[in-house]
Amino acid sequence: MSAFVDTVEQKEQLDAVLSDLKVVKGSLMIAMQKAQEIYGYLPKEIQERIAENLSFPLEKVYGIATFYSQFHIHKPGKYKVGICMGTACYVRGADLLLKRVEEITGILAGQTSENGLYTVEATRCIGCCGLAPLITVGEEVFGNINADDVNRIMENYKE
Repeated sequence: MSAFVDTVEQKEQLDAVLSDLKVVKGSLMIAMQKAQEIYGYLPKEIQERIAENLSFPLEKVYGIATFYSQFHIHKPGKYKVGICMGTACYVRGADLLLKRVEEITGILAGQTSENGLYTVEATRCIGCCGLAPLITVGEEVFGNINADDVNRIMENYKE
């Protein structure tokens, strides 16, 4: 993985957020959410800035970042591929879809490819049970698919 680098704009945005939240009680989660909006994830360097600016121990920030699934501590891939593992999808073969996505990307669920192209996640129900089984790539939803359809879908996400 490459070293963390932020832009001047990102740093200024985060500094403004942290400055505004210094006086707000219970602002840690809000600061972390805003930071993730700015950067797309919460690397150690950003966790340290949040902890320092809001006077929280780094361990608390890290604990929250790793406990809640909404937070990502590693830079996500260009394409976030989610395989719904909700009950409807699972009983209709979502495990086979996950296996195929893992084969195509060369990584397991919860990982990001070394080239930074893919992040694969086994997700909870996304509320499209009538389309089960399904996968998402970014904001696109592909439903009523089988493992062979995954090959065709992933062809569109190579670069």
